[in-house]
Amino acid sequence: MPLANIGDASLHYEIVGRDEGTPVLLVAGLGGVAGYWQPNLEAFAARHRVLLHDHRGTGRSTHSEMPYSVELMATDLLRLMDALDVERAHLVGHSTGGAIGQVLAATQPERVASLVLYASWARLDAQMARCLALRRTLLRSAGIAEYHRATPVFLYPPDHVCAHHDLLERDIAAATAGSPSASILESRVDGIMAFDGLPYLPRIQCPTLVLVADDDILTPPDSSRLLAERIAGARLVRTPHGAHALSRVEPAFFNDTVLAFLAQHSTETTEATP
Repeated sequence: MPLANIGDASLHYEIVGRDEGTPVLLVAGLGGVAGYWQPNLEAFAARHRVLLHDHRGTGRSTHSEMPYSVELMATDLLRLMDALDVERAHLVGHSTGGAIGQVLAATQPERVASLVLYASWARLDAQMARCLALRRTLLRSAGIAEYHRATPVFLYPPDHVCAHHDLLERDIAAATAGSPSASILESRVDGIMAFDGLPYLPRIQCPTLVLVADDDILTPPDSSRLLAERIAGARLVRTPHGAHALSRVEPAFFNDTVLAFLAQHSTETTEATP
């Protein structure tokens, strides 16, 4: 992955797929790394030019020791788009990536052609608050390795964890080896818990798909229902199985659903939308 200078940090990014058409930004969640999208990348790249990146504080991007916020992450992504001359793009955001998408679609409407909010939220509910507080406590008390070891519990349904134990063990080892510091991990959790997306939602005018699995314990379906209710014209799609990592657990369903939505909102269609 090449490196882009965005001013006070450098972001690792990757561009794959077709050269023509409106690009698609695949924006990861709390983990922040582009590799999250590996099960989906081939399908998306066959139809679109796809841009992925490691968030600041994750992967091979700058590990800045600083307070983090969703708004900071949105500004970083906007600066990356500027650095790469991406004027307008579809944005597919997972969890925190969806929160980033809310900020960009509301504050930079000319830059976001359409929006997919997958397993995301605007208002921290009691369930999500408990999950994130537990992860933060685990980080403080047991350290970085156990923080990463617990991640699959929040992301995947039990049957997926049981069926993919060895693969998940490799993922945990890689995440631990490449982990940012405990202070960055905690600051990113704090920034996510502080996010209030409700003021942004009425300002989002682009076509929006809200997607969630019913067995998601981190951002439960009511969080997605709220997004769909508060964003004008948004469409809510629920599916029974997939938990918080639906795109990895049920990649065929995810790819088909999101790519069909993107096909409905080409550059020409989106630009004609009032």
